[in-house]
Amino acid sequence: MTPGARVQAAIEILDEILEGKPAEQALTTWARRSRFAGSKDRAAIRDHVFDALRGRRSLAALGGAATGRGLMIGLVRAQGGDVDGLFSGAGHAPEPITEAERATAHDPASGAEAADIPDWLWPRFQAALGARAEEAGRIMQTRAPLHLRANLLRTDRAGAIAALAADGITAVTHPACETALEVTEGARQLARSQAYLDGLVELQDAASQAIVARLPLRPGARVLDYCAGGGGKTLALAARMQGEVLAHDAAPQRMRDLPERAARAGAKVRLLATEGLDREAPFDLVLTDVPCSGSGSWRRAPDGKWALSPERLADLGRIQRAILQRAAELVAADGVLAYATCSMLHDENGDVVADFLAEHTDWRLSNQEHWTVLDGTDGFFLAVLTRVGVR
Repeated sequence: MTPGARVQAAIEILDEILEGKPAEQALTTWARRSRFAGSKDRAAIRDHVFDALRGRRSLAALGGAATGRGLMIGLVRAQGGDVDGLFSGAGHAPEPITEAERATAHDPASGAEAADIPDWLWPRFQAALGARAEEAGRIMQTRAPLHLRANLLRTDRAGAIAALAADGITAVTHPACETALEVTEGARQLARSQAYLDGLVELQDAASQAIVARLPLRPGARVLDYCAGGGGKTLALAARMQGEVLAHDAAPQRMRDLPERAARAGAKVRLLATEGLDREAPFDLVLTDVPCSGSGSWRRAPDGKWALSPERLADLGRIQRAILQRAAELVAADGVLAYATCSMLHDENGDVVADFLAEHTDWRLSNQEHWTVLDGTDGFFLAVLTRVGVR
């Protein structure tokens, strides 16, 4: 495919997403009906689509319209590309830019538009990030770095770097915690690398790793990952515990790949159904990585930013509070309750914890930390809770 044809394909996919189709579904559907596209074509088109979604609002301004075509015009302009060369109408390229399109294009206004944040969300975003809110928004217009976790059950960070190098992948240490790595070259080779296949490394954001590193784990403790999902934190817990971790999720299908991942990592993980929670309780530590807006990871899933609404945020708050309440019932008298999100919003972080503590005076906040995209990671939040008067 020519560069112009790739742009046209991205326009068509973006129009489907703007009409409500999930991004991954739209990309998969296009690929299935476009067998002529090679792997490099599909990768380039995917990059176009996600770059456009990350900057959907500012690029619509630069391109003169909130359409797939407008976003791609804006993206080419933002990247300093040859707009008229790519929009030529030749060889399946998009039709040339019209005078009307040139007249409506403008630089994005400072604030919410420049930062690519919906207007209703902008005050909340500012409250969380302060004077650096627009800077954070601009960072979220870019692709997220690829982070890996050195699996302590198989190797250390130096060993992981060496093994990756043997596979042609360059990784450097990340300051978030002692297991965190950032891939700087060769990212597309990772899934086929021996270091990955042998379980020496796992894909996991550095701040997500740091959450597990900050938990007060002790040998022999009974640990439950209450909202395990795909199991990234479960595996990180098992590596640090050097022992068994129990994993639970309200939607068990999310954990379907966890046994295979655990086997590759050499981790001891036991899946626990909801009906077995009370039977297995109490636990020394319960981690609740609750469902949230995902605002800390919108670089990776940018369509989530535009799908979020005030009503959905309120619904998530109710879910988060209910999970925290239920998880507290499973913690031993001298145990630890950890609350985590991949959000940067106070609504889902400190506000939820404050409400819990106001209603449960026998609990106290032992530690609270947060990471944002300004730290070179995804945005995450952690609160560690213990009972009052128990050491």
